[in-house]
Amino acid sequence: MSASNAMRLIVLPGDGIGPEITGATVAVLEAVSDRFGLGLQLEDDIAGHESLRRHGITVRPELLERVQEADGLILGPMSTFDYTDETKGGINPSMYFRKNLDLFANVRPARTYPGVRHHAAEEFDLVVVRENTEGFYADRNMASGGSEILVTPDVCVSMRRITRACCERVARSAFRLATTRKKHVSIVHKANVLKIGDGIFIEECRKVAAEFPEVTVDDYIIDAMCAHVVRAPGKFDVIVTTNMFGDILSDLTAELSGSLGLGGSVNAGVRYAMAQAAHGSAPDIAGQDRANPFSLILSVAQLLDWHADRLGSTAYAQASRAIEAAVESAVAAGEATADVGGRLGTKATGEAIVKRVREAAVPA
Repeated sequence: MSASNAMRLIVLPGDGIGPEITGATVAVLEAVSDRFGLGLQLEDDIAGHESLRRHGITVRPELLERVQEADGLILGPMSTFDYTDETKGGINPSMYFRKNLDLFANVRPARTYPGVRHHAAEEFDLVVVRENTEGFYADRNMASGGSEILVTPDVCVSMRRITRACCERVARSAFRLATTRKKHVSIVHKANVLKIGDGIFIEECRKVAAEFPEVTVDDYIIDAMCAHVVRAPGKFDVIVTTNMFGDILSDLTAELSGSLGLGGSVNAGVRYAMAQAAHGSAPDIAGQDRANPFSLILSVAQLLDWHADRLGSTAYAQASRAIEAAVESAVAAGEATADVGGRLGTKATGEAIVKRVREAAVPA
């Protein structure tokens, strides 16, 4: 970890539209660093297809060491569907960093924005806190090997790991977050069918809830929750759930807000955190200056806020808020990409955020 308060970030542009939206994001970070005196240190490296081409592997072991010595990671979109054979260097970078850095809480805000046509019945502002290291994800819940077993050519068995320790720590992240918002946590599960695993999840969430008496708590079965969040998303604040349910639910809530391109995402642990756009690499529009950079820009705002919480730093918190306010203002003015009703390309959208950040008030 860096010795000073200046945050050192490793930047991995990724595949497809990754370099374009990462370029816009880096410009915003440089602007906010100057405006708020953060002294951010941004260091480029590669992962994904470019690394596979140059080094025969999507994530080099020495890259992990470099990230572990830094304060945070910015991961551009990766073509994860292309990486199917680890023996041929095809490691999923997203999984790799989440697992090896123990990034157990995937925090994904979703909200409506003035000026953006959304798909929800009402305006809303909520956050999905998703457990990130176990569950049904076959590539990250075993120390060795995967948790899908091909019994015969026609029979597959998929195993899910649920541990009290992982449930407790993601629940604590959700309740701590709720104390800074509307003080309401909704536990999402499928305990009517997954009685033992989701039973443990609910038990651990309720234990943590007892330490936060000021926070209102309720729980929903996942299928019912999907209906509720479409019908009345404004009634929710912080939603905490297991890995797969959180993955699906966070995409749903982001799309309800108007676009997956508006969904920020930070993967946080105790020592490390990674900003990561909530969407994929969109190779069909790569290089066309059409990709929406807001998801990654909002993700780095979350990363700065995570660092602010660790340090107790007002400057990093103010910088994070300035980025969020700049995105809201730009969207309302139509200075955004077409998917959210704007008229600009990727680079110009980033420049619109930079302009607003440079004009942001800096408290005395």
